[in-house]
Amino acid sequence: MALYQDLPVFADVYALTQKIFTVTQDFPREYKFTLGSDMKRDALVLLRSIYRINKARDKVDHLEAFLDDFELLKLEIRLAADLKLLSLKKQAHFAELTDKIGRQITGWRNASLKARVPPVTAGGRAQ
Repeated sequence: MALYQDLPVFADVYALTQKIFTVTQDFPREYKFTLGSDMKRDALVLLRSIYRINKARDKVDHLEAFLDDFELLKLEIRLAADLKLLSLKKQAHFAELTDKIGRQITGWRNASLKARVPPVTAGGRAQ
């Protein structure tokens, strides 16, 4: 098992988190402590999730939870863009990072689903 900090997806989620912390500093006061705080909190949740996914024996449930949390963060980024809190350049950078992360996590989930061992029934046969 690789260390979580050596995973390419961790590096991308970390870069996304740094970007969120940087851009939310420039949010107007009205959004800094609402939407900005939520975005920062949700980005940190994703970082923690990578650690938990990497150490889990059965990763599928953790990966599904990550994808749910990730979708919420993407919605928050979209809202920030629609409120004109993000420049087009920042929106493009977020889109690139989120697309890359989504592909990696989906691939990891699909590989984990294939690696799952079918449950054994009382008769000793797999279902």
